[in-house]
Amino acid sequence: MKFYSTNNKDLRVSFKEAVFNSMPLDKGLYMPESIPQLPASFIDNIEQYSLTEIAYEVASALLKDEIPAEDLKALVEEAANFEAPAVPLDENTFVLELFHGPSLAFKDFGARFMSRVMGYYLKDGEQLLDVLVATSGDTGGAVALGFLGVANTRVTILYPKGKVSPIQEQQLTTLGQNIRAIEIDGTFDDCQALVKQAFADEELNQKFRLTSANSINISRLIPQTFYYFNAFAQLKRKGFKEVVFSVPSGNFGNIGAGLLAFKMGLPVKQFIAATNVNDTVPRFLETGVYETKPSVQTYANAMDVGAPSNWVRIMDLFNQDTVALKKVVTSSRFTDEETFAGIKAIDKDFDYIACPHTAIAYLAVEKYRNETGYDGAAVFLSTAHACKFPDIFPAELAAKIEIPASVKELEGRAKQADELGVAFEDFKNWLIHKEAV
Repeated sequence: MKFYSTNNKDLRVSFKEAVFNSMPLDKGLYMPESIPQLPASFIDNIEQYSLTEIAYEVASALLKDEIPAEDLKALVEEAANFEAPAVPLDENTFVLELFHGPSLAFKDFGARFMSRVMGYYLKDGEQLLDVLVATSGDTGGAVALGFLGVANTRVTILYPKGKVSPIQEQQLTTLGQNIRAIEIDGTFDDCQALVKQAFADEELNQKFRLTSANSINISRLIPQTFYYFNAFAQLKRKGFKEVVFSVPSGNFGNIGAGLLAFKMGLPVKQFIAATNVNDTVPRFLETGVYETKPSVQTYANAMDVGAPSNWVRIMDLFNQDTVALKKVVTSSRFTDEETFAGIKAIDKDFDYIACPHTAIAYLAVEKYRNETGYDGAAVFLSTAHACKFPDIFPAELAAKIEIPASVKELEGRAKQADELGVAFEDFKNWLIHKEAV
């Protein structure tokens, strides 16, 4: 399987090159040259497979010519070594818990797979790999823990000052070793712009071996398909034959992976892109005009993205056909007030504590049911553990949240982060002159 740029379909590179280069020089994003169809026999019997077995089948369809079967199987089993249960709230509504990995966020699937793939390809004596990543909250922690201690790699994480939760910041800034953090006095979009400028800078590319750990990297997208197939397998065991997925959406990598799974043969009735007031995509689906805006800070900080990078991949999957896209994808936006009301409603109705991103996905399911009359199986994705957002919850709800041991271990650790503004030259100079780890 070769990969092309969304800006140049004549370009063809190997998976290894796509992983390490992260973004083509033409500033497109890599996509597989063809979308493989999983055998009907696999889909029809998917309930008989475990998560890691499903992950291997999906990864093999995309990468079987790039990584030998036994090596790929070992990579998948090491990366996806935690559960992703579809927890029933009522007979037709399920919350897909994707926060059981090391950083307590869904991005562990992508970050762990990517770090293992990069480690697999890296050879002794090769130039140090510099991984640059912008985060609005959860990506940074997942990448930091995914790459911590990986030989011959150095990770630099950019995050917006005052716009990530305290636990998220601890995961970014207290690990040390080969993990570096920069607190940017700006928004996530500013952080993302700095990373993209670095990849386009000739001097930096001559001096460093740069790659990205953001969802612009194709190795982040592929493993996120695993839990969509696995969720459907869990529902099939309960007798369901169709499903609606509601996906909290910021940079649109998560729902992009779901749509890739759909294109590979996963039977999905509808995808709902659930956003906060950073509503570039809902506005596009309503008006046909794609207009980015500066991001606005909300309770659901990992979704505070005004210019979602992965939207170009989604449009590419549908060959720029908005009519076809809108048959599969609908979208809803919610304010902080509505999000908070959703958190309280989930607790009241189901005795379940949901993070703000999860609550938005739940609200989108309820809106979809009310508008369409749909009464079948619906799965809304829980992308992060509620403990990562302590300031969101009133005392009576916060008291119900169990704090994982991994979070308690971060308490009291010293913060290690430099501060920069949004000027690219300052970031470039930092990269060039910062003392090596």
